[in-house]
Amino acid sequence: MADLEPFRIDVPDDVLADLAERLRRTRFPNEIPGIGWEQGVALDYLREIVRYWLDTYDWRVHEARLNRYQQFTTTVEGQRIHFLHVRSRSEAAIPLFLTHGWPGSLVEFLDVIDPLADPADPSDAFHLVVPSLPGYGFSGPTTEAGWNPRRIASAFGQIADRLGYERYGVQGGDWGAVVSYNMAELRPDRVLGLHVNLMNVPPPRGGAAAPPTEWARRAGAAGGGYEAIQGTRPQTIGYLLDDSPAGLAAWIIEKFHEWSDTSDGGLPLAKDQLLTNVMAYWLNQTGASSARLYWERRKAPETMVPQRRVTVPTGVANYPGELIRSLRPHAEHYFNIAAWTELPRGGHFPAMEVPDVFVEDVRAFFRLVR
Repeated sequence: MADLEPFRIDVPDDVLADLAERLRRTRFPNEIPGIGWEQGVALDYLREIVRYWLDTYDWRVHEARLNRYQQFTTTVEGQRIHFLHVRSRSEAAIPLFLTHGWPGSLVEFLDVIDPLADPADPSDAFHLVVPSLPGYGFSGPTTEAGWNPRRIASAFGQIADRLGYERYGVQGGDWGAVVSYNMAELRPDRVLGLHVNLMNVPPPRGGAAAPPTEWARRAGAAGGGYEAIQGTRPQTIGYLLDDSPAGLAAWIIEKFHEWSDTSDGGLPLAKDQLLTNVMAYWLNQTGASSARLYWERRKAPETMVPQRRVTVPTGVANYPGELIRSLRPHAEHYFNIAAWTELPRGGHFPAMEVPDVFVEDVRAFFRLVR
């Protein structure tokens, strides 16, 4: 595995001490009485998150969990990229990239790695490659412009080469879905299957736009301001995100609150899950650089949609709590749709929210293409 450097997470104690001091000194804004979440993250909720982070959350527990898995860094076109590499014990295993989006991280996949790599039925097994997007998490900040979804897809293809994988599957949601589209378009002879849990493509010319999902109608359009800010001024918002842990947590956790399936009466994620994801940003100072991907999209909009029909067999997992969903005829214009599944529960972060549902859907799709 040439050009791959073994990696282990080992955060210095002084970094954690600095975090604790910043949390203790948090200056909270006031709040309109009774406003709840209408103007953003509720004050009482964020106070509780900060208290829990200081008094109960133990980063070392989660650091150790991440370090259970083999990790590497590699440099592609001058950019460091970090990834987990989990080899299955099954000889029937096929390689599979699992790619996260914003405001997620590879932490999204922690509950699905073991069942995907070593299932009860060895014929369902995968060798997993779980990268941190350039500018995210342990890949560290980007240091030059141009890291758009297509360039990221090309870099991940080079990682597959360095690992010796000639044929592999790709899976993603949010930005991970767009990167996965591009991986399949760039290397249709190498990608054996494309599976996404977010399908967001425009209608073919002259076609009607897809109606909003029921979840989107309930949520409304109030939460879309982040996209305009990160798409135009990622550096400006970055001063907040990389300086204030409470600000970073509010910016990120708001989206988990808004985009998860709360139909069962509450957020289906534990504080430890949410904070470990936030820590992936805080420890690596990637608040600003992760936001840049939205700026890159505006500079290269052609990287958001395939430029020619993707012939790779494609599976689409539709979760009821997802905010965006294309119509199947629109998707079929761009992709070779082999499976179109309506799932019973889950939202924008299904590998975290409903890992059992996510795992079975991924297995079912790749049985079609192995």
